[in-house]
Amino acid sequence: MKKILLVSLVILVSAISLFAAKYVVGTSADFPPFEYVQNGEFMGFDIDLIKAIAAEMGFEIEIRDMSFDSLIAALVSGNLDIVISGMTITAERAEVVSFSKPYWTADQSVVVREDSDLTVTVLFGKHSIGVQTGTTGDIWVEDNLVTTKILTGDFKRYETYTLAMTDLINRNLDAIVLDSPVAQSFASVRPVKIVAILKTYEDYGIAVNKANKTLLDLINEGIRRLESSGKLAELNLKHF
Repeated sequence: MKKILLVSLVILVSAISLFAAKYVVGTSADFPPFEYVQNGEFMGFDIDLIKAIAAEMGFEIEIRDMSFDSLIAALVSGNLDIVISGMTITAERAEVVSFSKPYWTADQSVVVREDSDLTVTVLFGKHSIGVQTGTTGDIWVEDNLVTTKILTGDFKRYETYTLAMTDLINRNLDAIVLDSPVAQSFASVRPVKIVAILKTYEDYGIAVNKANKTLLDLINEGIRRLESSGKLAELNLKHF
């Protein structure tokens, strides 16, 4: 009987330790409406989602902002426990990190200045295209336009979409390729417009270190509970 009680106590303590854990969450907070900084606070759909998962599953989080192309390296090295940053699930990324079940599906958009006469033809010939380094927009332009020499103008990579957007508005770029929900968000507040949708059918996932299956299971269960309760649908309505 004592042995059974001792085993039960160990299991209980382990469970309490798990659910009382604090995880470091990495994001690139220049990606509205998914993640951005407002009045010194992290805001956006992804931020609300990971906070809701943490509350549902009983753990704490600390959010850190860093460049998008450094997130996976920080996760692999152990400097981060979780990454949520509008990150598309790709075969290449899945080789080094584990992804949760998808929580969002998006395409890529082509954005130009509001006063521009350019259409989807901006992707062809001697135009200048900007992307955020390491994103699927970056990969799409590289694979489909640069490597094939369809685009003969400048191909510029930026650490953040905010820098790319500034260069576009200042006429240092002809267009930007970025995720559709983010393009819509920028177009609602900046003098830019969407001229084409590139149907890429990308699924966003929350990434964790491959060695941490327990945390991955915890996050997946959290997403499932939020779906079942209707909380995920509420977050969609709030931000989109």
